[in-house]
Amino acid sequence: MSSNNNNSNQPVVPSAREALNKFKMEAAQEVGVNLKQGYNGDLTSREAGSVGGQMVKKMIQAYENGMQ
Repeated sequence: MSSNNNNSNQPVVPSAREALNKFKMEAAQEVGVNLKQGYNGDLTSREAGSVGGQMVKKMIQAYENGMQ
């Protein structure tokens, strides 16, 4: 097992954080979840799952479109 000092919650490319946050906000808007900047711990599990699911769906679509 190799030792890695990077926090697993931190993007490898620091500038990716802004793009990831924008992507998350877009996905949330598409499924009707009102995200705010900063803390969103008051979301239900269903709302958080909907956002994550939408993000995965969009990533799969982008990958599939890139294969064509």
